[in-house]
Amino acid sequence: MKNVIFSALALTAATLTFAPTANAAEIIPSYIQQRRLEFLDTQTKAIDNIQDARLEFLENQTKAIEDIQVTRLDFLDTQTKAIDSIQDIRLEFLENQTKAIEDIQVTRLDFLDTQTKAISNIQKFRLEQLDSQTKAVNDIQSARLEFLSNQTKAVENIHETRIEERARRNKSNLN
Repeated sequence: MKNVIFSALALTAATLTFAPTANAAEIIPSYIQQRRLEFLDTQTKAIDNIQDARLEFLENQTKAIEDIQVTRLDFLDTQTKAIDSIQDIRLEFLENQTKAIEDIQVTRLDFLDTQTKAISNIQKFRLEQLDSQTKAVNDIQSARLEFLSNQTKAVENIHETRIEERARRNKSNLN
């Protein structure tokens, strides 16, 4: 029993000797782990804050880009509308010019038709006059030819009469 008591006492003394060291050994690693966890938590929070700041910055940039794009689209829409208006005005102007030119051309064609009709009438009158003159010349030439034919016949008759008279005279002289 003495041995058991001594063993128990030795065990108690050993336990008491090693217990603070074991507790310290248990406390030190848990303290280091706690400090590491606090450091990691601090870093995680800092990273989360940085990421939140970055996300907020990107959202602000995205909003700014969207606003710029909306402004640009509004500007382009306004320019497109202005160009459409200008083109409509130009087309209207060109249509008016085309109508005016068509009216001028119709007026010119009417004038040319009137001139052509007048020239046709003048030419018709001239042709009629030339036909009348040609008929008159033909009639005069016919009358002259007839007159000349009559004169030729008269001359021929005179020649025949003279030839006959000479022939009689020659016969009478011969006889």
